[in-house]
Amino acid sequence: MITSSRRPIALITGASAGLGAEFARQLAADGWDLVIVARNVERLESAATTLRASGADVEVLRADLLSADGLRAVEARVAASGDRAIGMLVNNAGYGLPKSFHENSIDDEIGLAEMLILVPLRLTHAALSQMLPRRSGTIVNVASVAGYTPRETYGAAKTWMLSFTRWANVFYRKRGVTVSAIAPGFVYTEFHERMGVSRGSVPKALWLDADTVVRIGLRDVAKGRAISIPTARYKALVAIASLLPTSFVVAAAARRR
Repeated sequence: MITSSRRPIALITGASAGLGAEFARQLAADGWDLVIVARNVERLESAATTLRASGADVEVLRADLLSADGLRAVEARVAASGDRAIGMLVNNAGYGLPKSFHENSIDDEIGLAEMLILVPLRLTHAALSQMLPRRSGTIVNVASVAGYTPRETYGAAKTWMLSFTRWANVFYRKRGVTVSAIAPGFVYTEFHERMGVSRGSVPKALWLDADTVVRIGLRDVAKGRAISIPTARYKALVAIASLLPTSFVVAAAARRR
């Protein structure tokens, strides 16, 4: 367990794979120590071994964020002060549901809403409890371009995240805390595989590497930007989607399943 460090500390949820693992890799290379959070302790320990080899001090925190005990444990770590205080929180954990809203059980839908809204809300609140007194800190919320289009519960949750982040960025930056959201599109990770999204159903030009998404995102975070949409192609798609009829956007999104 980390007790003291001269390097800043970043806590990353969903850090055992995908974008979370890439955040950990890039932040470690940039001089950060880490607290990595996920449910799968074996994958976390494997990731920690690799990250430690790069010179980072790594604390492994196994937690199911949809359990009361797991979420409380992560909240407590995020709120810790003194030598153990984190300088960056990355709210990355998340997933999607492969079926349409009416085909999912209400419990599955509530679980998704909790993961995408309640968990980052609580962790952000916990982080601010120790960042604001220090007048220093960074909170990164992993959103999605789905937040710019009408797309069931997942898109609605990411719309909330984008709106909340825009407000928090303005409200807290004058107190030394930067809050930013990174909104990628399709990324080569396990995320879409778990949802059953076929890569063949999405044009190759729309797929991004995790390295690119995180690198651009962290660059924008360092500049204090509220929202980062990695790559010009996705910035253009978001701009176009805002001009199209809702019925067209909904139909186009449904074809990408």
